[in-house]
Amino acid sequence: MPKVKNKLINLLPQDEFETSIFGRVLKWALSSFRVMVIITEIVVMSAFLSRFWLDARNSDLNEELEMGEVQVRAYEDVELEFRNIQKKLGIAKALYDEPKSTKIFSDVASTLPPDIYLNSIIVNQKSLLIKASSFSESSIAQFVINLEANKNFSDISLSQISTDQDDPSIIVFTINGKVK
Repeated sequence: MPKVKNKLINLLPQDEFETSIFGRVLKWALSSFRVMVIITEIVVMSAFLSRFWLDARNSDLNEELEMGEVQVRAYEDVELEFRNIQKKLGIAKALYDEPKSTKIFSDVASTLPPDIYLNSIIVNQKSLLIKASSFSESSIAQFVINLEANKNFSDISLSQISTDQDDPSIIVFTINGKVK
């Protein structure tokens, strides 16, 4: 039996078609478009796979944000208590740093006649403002004289005097002065 040769059959004429302009353009287009399709598929697949990574990262960040929010809310009461204590400490420090204020209060109390009632005392660094009420004008005059006689006060003046709106027998007055 004679030996059969394997022969490849090509329906495109190799010699003439490959050398023609249309043949070269077609061969180039087929090979380069195949590369472009492969590159496009790689880009699409990487975008598709990166979406899963980005979704997982977004979920992790949302969980971290929620945990941080819960922690901040947990410390909210502690922070409010801390701020209140800081305010109280600030007031105490101001009073502690001003031992002169207690001396001023005791001086005012020592010069106070028995029928005068203090409504408020405001002591700044160099000024004194006393709002009080009394039943008699002579007590008010005695109080002003006592304050002027005290060596820790100067420029004592009676700035306002009027009757109380609720009880006309009570005299409301204001005394201004300077602290030495």
